[in-house]
Amino acid sequence: MKNSILFSIALSLSSLLAVTSCFDRDSTEPELQVQQEIKIVGSSSTYQATKILAKAYENKTVNVKFTFLPKSQSSSGIAGVRKGLVDIGTVSRTLKPEEDDSSVVYREFVKDALVVGIHRSVKGVRNLQTYQLKAIYSGRVTNWQDLGGSKGKIVVLDRPEDDSGKRLLREYYLGKELKNAPEAVIMRHEPELVNALNNTPHSIGTFSLAYALSNKLSVKRLSLNNVEATTKNVRIGKYKMVRELGIVYSKKPTSKTQGFVDFIFSKQGQEVLQQSGFVPSLEES
Repeated sequence: MKNSILFSIALSLSSLLAVTSCFDRDSTEPELQVQQEIKIVGSSSTYQATKILAKAYENKTVNVKFTFLPKSQSSSGIAGVRKGLVDIGTVSRTLKPEEDDSSVVYREFVKDALVVGIHRSVKGVRNLQTYQLKAIYSGRVTNWQDLGGSKGKIVVLDRPEDDSGKRLLREYYLGKELKNAPEAVIMRHEPELVNALNNTPHSIGTFSLAYALSNKLSVKRLSLNNVEATTKNVRIGKYKMVRELGIVYSKKPTSKTQGFVDFIFSKQGQEVLQQSGFVPSLEES
């Protein structure tokens, strides 16, 4: 009887240890599978390039997940990093003095040409001179026929004044004082403008060259002052309307953030950008 009881106790302990061992193994497995999240927010103009890089990084890295918060502006990306709410901020400008409190790092990672495009319904227009752009964006010229094109009322799809694209359009072609066309349609985000341009006959708008190339847009890209917007012309400095896109991150980044930053500025990361129509900054870490 005594041996029987001892045998039962031993059997019970053996079973208990086996069950405990199973729970121990199961409890460690989820830890191995936990994804490291990288949160990103900021300028909508920089999202496309950053998302291309994020996808490439996810494909080569185990257990990394990217979360892109709703598109905003450069200031939101900078503030988000400074407050520790996100890991990376996307920006289409350098830091302002009041934003640079020595807690964040800014690095430009790519150049993106801005092109002026028109809807495929517009015939006979391939190039615009500065004075013609001014006439269109101010509303002085309202029909493509007046510019040597097919007949059709011009629909100006414009961006807010604080947008990087509009700032560059003013800097190189429109000037700071030119008043906007009264009937111009202001589009808050670039993808919205591109979608409207693609679907609105006789329209004109300014958008990313890389976006046009990677998405194979059917809109017609114009030369400006007889200079075509191409990655080659951007690289050699011939085409001027170019914005520098960058990121900000903490001076003391987590290992997950540092890993992605290193990838962005690696040869592989820069090649990913180049294949998508961007002009890499070639700043290797």
